[in-house]
Amino acid sequence: MISAQDFNELKDITDYLAAVPYDVTRKRLYTANDLYEGYRQDNEESIKTCFDSKVYTHYISTGKQSPSVMESLARTLHDHGIHTAMNEFFKEHNHHHCLGIMGGHALLRTDEKYKEIVMLSKRLTEQGFYMLSGGGPGAMEATHLGAWLAGRSSQEVDDTLKRLACSPTFSDEGWLSSALEVIHRYPQDKYVSLGIPTWLYGHEPSTPFATHIAKFFENSIREDSILTLAYGGIIYTPGSAGTMQEVFQDAVQNHYLSFGFSSPMVFLGTEFWTKEMPIYPLLEQLMTSGRYKNLLLTLTDNIEEVVEVLMKFRKTLEKPS
Repeated sequence: MISAQDFNELKDITDYLAAVPYDVTRKRLYTANDLYEGYRQDNEESIKTCFDSKVYTHYISTGKQSPSVMESLARTLHDHGIHTAMNEFFKEHNHHHCLGIMGGHALLRTDEKYKEIVMLSKRLTEQGFYMLSGGGPGAMEATHLGAWLAGRSSQEVDDTLKRLACSPTFSDEGWLSSALEVIHRYPQDKYVSLGIPTWLYGHEPSTPFATHIAKFFENSIREDSILTLAYGGIIYTPGSAGTMQEVFQDAVQNHYLSFGFSSPMVFLGTEFWTKEMPIYPLLEQLMTSGRYKNLLLTLTDNIEEVVEVLMKFRKTLEKPS
């Protein structure tokens, strides 16, 4: 029999769970409309009071590593629901067609590398893959923009990049409104892409070009999911410390054949990956010495070679056993 004290404690918990600005029982992935509910394109200040910003403000105020048991419970329940929703997503979409693109969040919309990622993602999406990224700005945004523009002409891509150039970084006024303008100008419902951002980096806005968004509180779950779900392979574009971490975390999964096979690790940018951040020669050396095994490595500057490598790998997965 439950005591009055126990009942009151349970009521305190349920009251807290009901009061947080996010749904702890959520069982579906977010969309851009969900995250930016309350934002108005004619009022840039409204971004501060949209759903995503309210959750981030609450997250910061209660502590990134919250000492509150009730807050920790609320976040855990939310993230469990998002994880469940991702499982449902992959019941409808072939795991082996999922490709990840990793790269820096600071990449400018006006950078040639941004356009290169857009064109690569567009090309891969048109070949039947669907793209995955950390769901933020920079190289991540370029990934989902390319998927959004699949099937569009090169002229339409150029028009899009011109429209986005007015706000090159996510801290510039108009970053979100220019993206939403592109979405309204070039609507589509044929191609999907999955962004996996986190409120740990909530100062970086989630790209609205991702059709499905799995936003987590716990960054460790988010990071592992990005690398685990890209069964079809991962493309590494220039980045910094976070991208380096992802390279070696992915290498460990491939070395141990954690999911029964090794997926391609494609490094786009020869100069960067051999000189500026010489990870590629190190991985080759570790393979030669036997420290790493099973790594499927490619280094290139040619996006057509990237497409060829990934298409070839997909065919090996699709062969009947």
